[in-house]
Amino acid sequence: MIREGLPFQEWLNDQLKSPSFRKSYEKEHVRASLALRISQLRRQKHITQAELARRLHTTQQTVSDIETFKHLNITLGTLQRIAEALHARLRIDLS
Repeated sequence: MIREGLPFQEWLNDQLKSPSFRKSYEKEHVRASLALRISQLRRQKHITQAELARRLHTTQQTVSDIETFKHLNITLGTLQRIAEALHARLRIDLS
């Protein structure tokens, strides 16, 4: 239950004490961060979703789904293609 006036970060820190919550949060956080980074990089390079879709040989809707976290199973191959299309380097870090 969220107490009124409790800052989000405090609430999140409290919730992260639960191992099951932490596991789910970390899994989704990685996916959400990746989707956001793709969108940010595309915008920084002044590329529209339609243009990125053309470069990837897919649809604008697919690019939108990737960027809005609706595309649930992005493969390593797809990430490599996105990086190439954005003239970026794909780095994967296992910490």
